[in-house]
Amino acid sequence: MKKIYLLILSSFLLFTSCKTDEKIEAVEAESPFVNFNIDAVPYAKLSTYSFFTGDLKNLNPSKKVIPYEPASSLFTDYALKKRFIWMPESTMATYDSDDKSLNFPVGTVLIKNFYYNTVQPNNTTKIIETRLMIKKVSGWIFAEYLWNDDQTEANLVTGTDFTSGSSKNITFKKSNNDVITTAYRIPSESECYACHKLDNQPVPIGVKPQNLNVSYNYPNGIKNQLQKLVDEGYLQSYPSNIVSTVDYRDTSKPLDIRLRSYVDINCAHCHQQNARCDYRAIRLSFNKTTNLANMGVCVIADEPIDQSLERIITPGNHNKSVMNYRLNSTDESMRMPLLGRTVVHDEGVELLKQWVNSLNQNCP
Repeated sequence: MKKIYLLILSSFLLFTSCKTDEKIEAVEAESPFVNFNIDAVPYAKLSTYSFFTGDLKNLNPSKKVIPYEPASSLFTDYALKKRFIWMPESTMATYDSDDKSLNFPVGTVLIKNFYYNTVQPNNTTKIIETRLMIKKVSGWIFAEYLWNDDQTEANLVTGTDFTSGSSKNITFKKSNNDVITTAYRIPSESECYACHKLDNQPVPIGVKPQNLNVSYNYPNGIKNQLQKLVDEGYLQSYPSNIVSTVDYRDTSKPLDIRLRSYVDINCAHCHQQNARCDYRAIRLSFNKTTNLANMGVCVIADEPIDQSLERIITPGNHNKSVMNYRLNSTDESMRMPLLGRTVVHDEGVELLKQWVNSLNQNCP
């Protein structure tokens, strides 16, 4: 009887082991919790990755899905964002330089969720979209997921919808209690590429050491984000003397550093060498803007607005500065940034105004 029991038990274990192996082979799960097959992604549904546990809308990250937040955030029509990094098991990123994105391994996924928590009429929370950047052997690809109204799933945007992009009407309340209705833009693949293009290749924007060298309040305590990546086995090492951006909203920081941090995250990805706006006169990366000419101070604009608006920055006078005009515009032919917003970022405009008016040099 004992021999029969052992025989049945061993057969059961062999059967279940084989079934388990078949399941792993099908999805190639590279961690105990995240499902990822580099040859099959992007999946049709966001839930398939298992990046999040419990109700999907809670965005509660699975093991090894690490939250992050750059020192200053890109403005996207006042949308809030929750960002995460996931990498395949036994892989890690390396440091290149302060102002270049970490050198991520193949299989890395950068996850960015866009949501509002003051959707009218009841101040409800609603996730609009989730954007993934996935690093394949051939390079980074984009995957756009649009959330359903029930907030139970986000579905991959494909075909003509991803080719042409779309808009979604949303009404929300700002922190100053102003209520805004706008046609929130769901980007097309070409629009994603336009902002993320460098040397004619798609690249991440925010995950640079200069932007991540700040603390984050993780569930188990506050820690420097780069050190967190090291501790998680996601980053080899990083230098101790990184020249870092700051939160542009932090009024305890110098005005010029706040403004330079703002234009770095909002504008520098296009206004740099070998990027979309390479032909423009200004260079707005954080490590370039210690030179005021790179910021456009006293520089004649490539496309002046009129005779009173010729210089990109006219010291001491924001009303005669092209940059101020473009940040205040919602006209698609005039506004800057060109993509990613449909409304004016009042706080960003006010920051630029304060900085321009603080300059006291004379232009030749």
